Amino acid sequence: MKSIMIGMLSLVSLCAHSADADAIQRGKGLFMQHQCYSCHGTEGQGGERNAGPKIFPNPTPFVAFELQLRTPRNQMPRYPVQSISDAQLKDLYAYVENMRTSPAVAQIPLLNNAMR
Repeated sequence: MKSIMIGMLSLVSLCAHSADADAIQRGKGLFMQHQCYSCHGTEGQGGERNAGPKIFPNPTPFVAFELQLRTPRNQMPRYPVQSISDAQLKDLYAYVENMRTSPAVAQIPLLNNAMR
């Protein structure tokens, strides 16, 4: 019974935190449109010469993410509701939350074969 309950809680948690593919795609578009990559890198690894902090993996809760974008600290530009709506902010968060690192060369068959 205990394992069933843990499994159900895990499933509910997974569903609550997983964003739909459309939201992630819209978020990626916003990430590119607002040139977030110029400081944070295309994969959230941080910008060259520490222009922006590493944002992948993203342990930041949505509330903190929203606060940072609406009233940023340091040199990050401010993104008011007129610039990025609340719905768009959720899409952007979905993208950042679901960022993945690029696979290693050995994990890409075409490149792996070319290296032999």
